Amino acid sequence: MIYEKFSDRQLEVMFWWCRPSTRNFDAVICDGAVRSGKTMAMTIGFVLWSVENFTDSDFALCGRTIESLRRNIIEPMKKWLEGIVTIRQGRNFIEIPAKNGTNRYYFFGGRNNSAYKTIQGVTLAGVMLDEVTLMPENFVNQAIARCSVTGSRIWFNCNPESPAHWFYKTWISQCNGKNALCLKFSMNDNPALDDDIKNRYKRLYSGVFYERYILGKWSVADGLIYDMFDKNINIIHETPETSGDYYVSSDYGIQNATVFLLWRREKKLNRWVCLNEWYYSGRENHRQKTVSELATELRKWLGDIQPTIVYIDPSATALIAECRHNGFTVKPAKNDVLEGITKVSSMLADGELIFSDKCTHTIEEFDNYSWDSSQPEKDSPLKINDHCMDAVRYFANSRPKYAFITKFA
Repeated sequence: MIYEKFSDRQLEVMFWWCRPSTRNFDAVICDGAVRSGKTMAMTIGFVLWSVENFTDSDFALCGRTIESLRRNIIEPMKKWLEGIVTIRQGRNFIEIPAKNGTNRYYFFGGRNNSAYKTIQGVTLAGVMLDEVTLMPENFVNQAIARCSVTGSRIWFNCNPESPAHWFYKTWISQCNGKNALCLKFSMNDNPALDDDIKNRYKRLYSGVFYERYILGKWSVADGLIYDMFDKNINIIHETPETSGDYYVSSDYGIQNATVFLLWRREKKLNRWVCLNEWYYSGRENHRQKTVSELATELRKWLGDIQPTIVYIDPSATALIAECRHNGFTVKPAKNDVLEGITKVSSMLADGELIFSDKCTHTIEEFDNYSWDSSQPEKDSPLKINDHCMDAVRYFANSRPKYAFITKFA
């Protein structure tokens, strides 16, 4: 791969290990804005450092999962390092020639609290942890403890989270005590991004996500979650012409409300339209409907419409089974809360998600859906009147990935 130029910050992370002013640090931490080029620069730097300083040694490349590591690091690495080093790939490792020998780089996923067991017992000359804030602390500590070879170094990168996050408290705020070099990245540190792309990303986020992903700040999630929801943009009073498949997303409650939302794409502007909602609260009506009744209500509500897929709260196994029994194609919705909120936020900000004014409960919940300030250590919504918001999130997280062509100023 031929590079036209690197930013000063990218060069700093690539070569900190051989510069007199920074080479004595034990670790490097790159955090900051999305699309700032930190992952590419760190990967190139990690490989150059390892082949220059070690031979016939073992290293670790860590992501939240091995699948995400392959997608974000391993496959792009082949382009990033094309013509610089030769990469031989095994099942869960790669090998790179170094001096008169070969270094091996093992893949590890730090998805949950039991993942630390997978990295126990190995002896490493270095480790790179991609998106370290998505990994549990015990996994990261175990990976660091494996680096016992003389001259070993720790390489971290991440986007900011809450200042109550363990990584911020343990590493970011204690860089000096950890003898770690902290390098903050902005989108301006990525020469490959033109101004139109930068402005597009700035449009996609607001509130806490803007502060974290654009400004690179470790900010507390506070206030309304969807403060970018604009009734003049995201609510329609006349149903537009739509086309393509219908979809339904659902949140299920026993005494809490059960919600069905009906979705289809707008034909002219290619936006996702929430055409209608079905809402029933057992608590408010003093009677809970059975899953059989709910499936019957769904069929009655849809009339002649046959949705391609019904996305249902993955914990609602009885409702999933009953809807399948009634002839619906059902998929358990993807239930990653923060990922779903981020997607909904981006779609709202970019005008890709609109709601009919018939969706009264959904619109009402947008006005009140807030972060839980009593739990600053994690980003959690208040679990109050959030059933429509869950159904919207299930759709954003699970929907088919069509390309949108509309741009909004």
